[in-house]
Amino acid sequence: MSTLRRLALAAALCCAGSAHAADLFQLRDVRLAASPFLEAQQTDLRYLMALDPDRLLAPFRREAGLPAVKQSYGNWESSGLDGHMGGHYLSALALMHAATGDPQVKERLDYFVRELKRCQDASGDGYLGGVPGGKEALAKIAQGDLQADNFSVNGKWVPWYNLHKTFAGLRDAYRIGGNADARAMLVAYSDWALGLTSKLSDAQMQAMLRAEHGGMNEVLADVAEITGDRKYLALAQRFSHRAVLDPLEAGKDQLTGLHANTQIPKVIGFERVGTLANDPKMREAARFFWQTVVNNRSVAIGGNSVKEHFHDHANFGPMIDEVEGPETCNTYNMLKLTELLFADRPQSRYGDYYERALYNHILSSQRPETGGFVYFTPMRPNHYRVYSQVDQGMWCCVGSGIESHAKYGQFIYAREKDTLFVNLFIPSELTWADKNVRITQATAFPDEDTTRVTVHGGGRFSIKLRYPAWVAKGALAVKVNGKAVQATAGADGYVNIDRQWRDGDTVDLKLPMKTHLEQMPDKSNWYAVLHGPIVLAAKTAPFRDEKLNVFADDSRMGHIAQGQVCPLEAAPMFVADAKDFTNRIKPVKGQPLTFTAPGLIRGGPDAGNLRLIPFFRLHDARYTMYWQRSTPAGHAALKERTAQDEKERLELNGRTIDQVAPGEQQPESDHAFKGDGADSGINAGRHWRHATGWFSYVLNNPKGEAKTLRLTFASGDAGRRFDILVDGKVLDSVELEKEDEAFYSRDIALPADVGAKIEVKFVARPGSIAGGLYGLRLLR
Repeated sequence: MSTLRRLALAAALCCAGSAHAADLFQLRDVRLAASPFLEAQQTDLRYLMALDPDRLLAPFRREAGLPAVKQSYGNWESSGLDGHMGGHYLSALALMHAATGDPQVKERLDYFVRELKRCQDASGDGYLGGVPGGKEALAKIAQGDLQADNFSVNGKWVPWYNLHKTFAGLRDAYRIGGNADARAMLVAYSDWALGLTSKLSDAQMQAMLRAEHGGMNEVLADVAEITGDRKYLALAQRFSHRAVLDPLEAGKDQLTGLHANTQIPKVIGFERVGTLANDPKMREAARFFWQTVVNNRSVAIGGNSVKEHFHDHANFGPMIDEVEGPETCNTYNMLKLTELLFADRPQSRYGDYYERALYNHILSSQRPETGGFVYFTPMRPNHYRVYSQVDQGMWCCVGSGIESHAKYGQFIYAREKDTLFVNLFIPSELTWADKNVRITQATAFPDEDTTRVTVHGGGRFSIKLRYPAWVAKGALAVKVNGKAVQATAGADGYVNIDRQWRDGDTVDLKLPMKTHLEQMPDKSNWYAVLHGPIVLAAKTAPFRDEKLNVFADDSRMGHIAQGQVCPLEAAPMFVADAKDFTNRIKPVKGQPLTFTAPGLIRGGPDAGNLRLIPFFRLHDARYTMYWQRSTPAGHAALKERTAQDEKERLELNGRTIDQVAPGEQQPESDHAFKGDGADSGINAGRHWRHATGWFSYVLNNPKGEAKTLRLTFASGDAGRRFDILVDGKVLDSVELEKEDEAFYSRDIALPADVGAKIEVKFVARPGSIAGGLYGLRLLR
């Protein structure tokens, strides 16, 4: 391609990429002022700099054949996802330097890129990764040797998901961090990916995309925009998973049962590819996905999923029953998608969601003193969260966490030609270089319901102020230089003030907040309490003198709060005759956003003394965020019904030593899944695993208590024959039967001599299939 043609193509792609209706300001243009967000940013900075770059670089050096400088971190960094944190680290350093200008952060960023370049140069073909044996395993793809499952490609644990973090880190190091070497490395890396996949048919490519692959389509679209070369856009289109895209383009929600955070990055990519390729169907697919997840699949904090999966949107029972509630990574990615959709079509609903998720999930997911990060946020009453530690816990939500708390300035302001959007009410200063003005925002929101925007400089432009959905119609008040102006929102949900601004002009915004209840999306008898957009929760202490350990250890499952689960009937609930009793939730004088509910709460010790506070300020404790409600006359019956509803499940959990959810990524990887001819899928919202050859798991029996295997099958698989082996010996030969129920369980006694680790293997009989297996429990 001639230089002239390449430049023309680059200009066309850049034009397509900038054809947004609005653009978010660069992070370097915004500085936070004193607020919970600035505190969180500073805490994140300390955590970021406490991480050892050489330990994060260790997997890359090992795979490149370079001498070790330091030993790799443990946990996810030494169990198959080696190197994923390094990519997040690059992005976080780039974001933090842009947000703060801290020269030490830039020095750390440049060092990390420099050392990664040594690894890439040693590889010789553009490859760069920490996946154990990843280069050799992935090289088989070029010969068409491809074996893919829901979470593996050629035997490696979600390698494209892992490598995507490094792709994205290099992109951010260049675009945000200003490191020129990162650009050249990113292009070389993309050329490696292009060469590797060039001989795959479309069918093979789509088969490979069954395995989680992060946002490979998004980052390759970005490479196309950076270079102006459409070959990378074509590869981004090939990396777009049609099994997810096609239903979304048809306006169909077929998300139930899918691993949630596998899908969200794909959809971010759909929006990016759709924008650059001028494909409106892809962009509308992304918009439809956002709408269905936000409106139908999210809880009060803005998060979604249970045990990492989308459950039935008509049944939020699992959200209350389980302790593995919304995953922080999901919300990190939903906010990225929200930013893109806002830029494409500015509407206040994107600001409403962004605000809700930012305050109540992202801000709440960092421990203030130590900076540790949360993986799961339980909605189950009386449970709690655990936090990572700098040298322990290398989960995905730590990687996304070090990014999230560095980019709080990302969405506060946006621009569209001569219009400034004020999306969030966060104390900050914006430098709008094109207009030669500075904008400052001074506010104590959400502790107070006002904010003041001050213009420093002058000129003709519009300021658009978001009219939040939580402010009653007609209740918003706006003053310019102390004089009231009309505060009517336009079709986009913003109040527009268009004038010739002078230095020192002020805009004061009054945002009246009310306390209100928000019902669980399935309209079940569970309610969250909000004041304005802020979710309130109560610290609870169901066990006297309990010493709660909120620090996660370095174990494979350390990110789950493993402490005792409290029965739901013991949880506090609202008891009142009135249907609307929010007037009985009273503010505590002198304590912002602190409320009591005298005579309204029953259940558990000290129920009458519970205080409702912002969830983002609630740490190191059990809590209740979702409450049942009852009348005084129905209170006893509701408690009894609640107890009965979960009695059998709690008894089973009490007998369970270990369990696997077949066909689900984390549970299978946590239990050393292996297989030959194995496949998995979803039936009636339930995951299954089967194999024409065999598959196996390793179960944990640390105290030697195991007596029984409980296996769950489906009547639809009647007639399948297979053997069940324990530690290499045949335990039972099974022929599945057709039962009265669609799914049924069978108990099989274990030998008396099983050890602390038990291998359970399912081997198909000739001409048949092993499984499908829908559940596997090890029982006392």
